[in-house]
Amino acid sequence: MPRFSSDQRTRVSFFIYMTMRYKKPPISIAAQIQLLEQRGLIIEDFERAKHYLSTISFYRFRAYTYPFQNNTARNHRFNQGITFEHCLNTYLFDRELRLLVFDAIERIEIALRTQLIHKLAMTHGSHWYEEASLFRQTHLFVKDLNSLYKEIDRSKETFIEHYRTKYNQPVKPPAWMSLEVATLGVLSRIYENLKKSPETKSIANFFGLPIVDLLESWMHGLSYVRNICAHHGRLWNRKLTKAIIIPKGPQNVWIQNKEISNEKLYIILCALVYLLNIISPNHSWKNKLKSLLLKYPEVDIVQMGFPIDWEQDSFWI
Repeated sequence: MPRFSSDQRTRVSFFIYMTMRYKKPPISIAAQIQLLEQRGLIIEDFERAKHYLSTISFYRFRAYTYPFQNNTARNHRFNQGITFEHCLNTYLFDRELRLLVFDAIERIEIALRTQLIHKLAMTHGSHWYEEASLFRQTHLFVKDLNSLYKEIDRSKETFIEHYRTKYNQPVKPPAWMSLEVATLGVLSRIYENLKKSPETKSIANFFGLPIVDLLESWMHGLSYVRNICAHHGRLWNRKLTKAIIIPKGPQNVWIQNKEISNEKLYIILCALVYLLNIISPNHSWKNKLKSLLLKYPEVDIVQMGFPIDWEQDSFWI
């Protein structure tokens, strides 16, 4: 048998790793249920399980069974007593949570867009978003402007079509039309790249945040969460890769317990309530969230970063 040097063994191992072929075959829904049972999941209603696995892919459902399994073991054995209904309810909770969060972000996105358009246009005119001198970094300005142009060019909105047919100068519509078709991601990047000014400060103050950097952080975080919701991703126990800054002295009522993770959903939910309290003071969103948590009492909200005493915080009362 040939003897290899350490370097040669490394190259051989890397080659073997790079040429590994995926060989798992697809399996029927009945076989999926059988596999779950073999791993210790309690399934009391075969037809119900069959129905849901016919409408929710096994791979998607796996994301909601994973936390209840021993994933260090080869057979991914379920923890004792875990039922199909428990995993299903976690999935259904997450689905309803996404819809609720998406609703709140939509309202906040519209308010940010309105403030951004109005405050900058009143000072710098209808096409301020094309003025490079207003922005901090030119390469980011060009990148974001091109992203916005793409949205404008593909838009079929009536007001955009009307501008195209009636006007040829300036080529692009004014901010109050153009930014209406911008995504929250583009809006947040435009705001972040604007030079610090009375206008950017005024926008942050409108949302009850004393520092521009706070609003930038929050809008980036909400854009990230919005994209998860839009693509039907999992929110429940997700670690957020775009964590928001936890404010130390916001202008309005804020959570008392600040010893919380900024990588879990709880801080995002707090931010949503804080902003909704400002833009829609009579909103019922907070009560809808509480009702959702009561509807699915088996869902572990600690996985979302909720502190044990969260309901006693005056912010939630």
